[in-house]
Amino acid sequence: MSTTQTLYSFTQEDQFLARMNSEVADLWQQRNEGFYRAFDKKKVYWCSLTNPNHTKAIVMVNGRIESTWKYQELFFDLYQNGYDIYSFDHRGQGLSQRLIDNIEMGHVGEFNDYITDLIALLELFDLEKYQQRFLLGHSMGGAIATRYVQMTPQHPFHALAVTAPMFGVNMPWQLRPIAIPLTHVMTATSSTPKYAPGFAGYYAKPFDINPLTHSEVRYQWFRKLYEERPELKLGGPSTRWVWQGLIAAKQCLQLTRQVKLPTLVVQAEADTIVDNKAQTRFITKLAKTNTQCHIELIHGAKHELMFESDQYRNQVLTSILDFFQQVTSK
Repeated sequence: MSTTQTLYSFTQEDQFLARMNSEVADLWQQRNEGFYRAFDKKKVYWCSLTNPNHTKAIVMVNGRIESTWKYQELFFDLYQNGYDIYSFDHRGQGLSQRLIDNIEMGHVGEFNDYITDLIALLELFDLEKYQQRFLLGHSMGGAIATRYVQMTPQHPFHALAVTAPMFGVNMPWQLRPIAIPLTHVMTATSSTPKYAPGFAGYYAKPFDINPLTHSEVRYQWFRKLYEERPELKLGGPSTRWVWQGLIAAKQCLQLTRQVKLPTLVVQAEADTIVDNKAQTRFITKLAKTNTQCHIELIHGAKHELMFESDQYRNQVLTSILDFFQQVTSK
């Protein structure tokens, strides 16, 4: 992908805390927010940051365990670069209603419920007034955004960008062939939701051993946020979530032909959460039917690409905004 050498304004680590407590906090206080009553009556939290002068919009679909509250810096940066921002907390996490009694277990009935929520929220957001509309997904949100595009041919978006998308989960090779049937059986044979093997409730890993980011200031800020707002905390996934998530990841790879819009995959080289080989398979297969797709490898970066150290995060955000700009300037 050619670069346009556009200069963007991004928050940097040396000013991070000062700006989070001033300009970022001020913008966050101006957000629109509410709860949408989903198809099964569950409450789904949403928020937006809008400016009447903006003609471009980004819908951000976040990952498992995440909340819009975690993305205040990202939303500020995108807003400062001329975009209105729309986002929400997935059912069962963040400020949205939990689905089971154990509020720290990540759970979902059907993975398609996430897509059904997204479709309904897009109607609520009413994006038709924008000249340019973009879909941005991270990790599980990357899989949700991809499945949404595959299932909704009449979507309103001009381009899709996904960072560290969950097109596969990082696991020992021995488990790969049996992971879907195994988690299906574990789900079917338990009367109540159980954590997937190796997982438990919320645990804030010390920064030195965290698998998410090299940025200590960003990491500590987000852990502090979860202590101040404990209702945001989410721990490991249920066996059902893993079963459903693996099926959705497989469908992302199987149905690339249904992804017809310009698509950017941003890959974190040092990712230990999702499967980078699956991302490469996705883009290789997609390229056979979609000439406007590209993969950008961020050397050395961990999973949380938009929450990483400046040396990685600046590359990621520049790649995404350059991509959006190129798509709409053609």
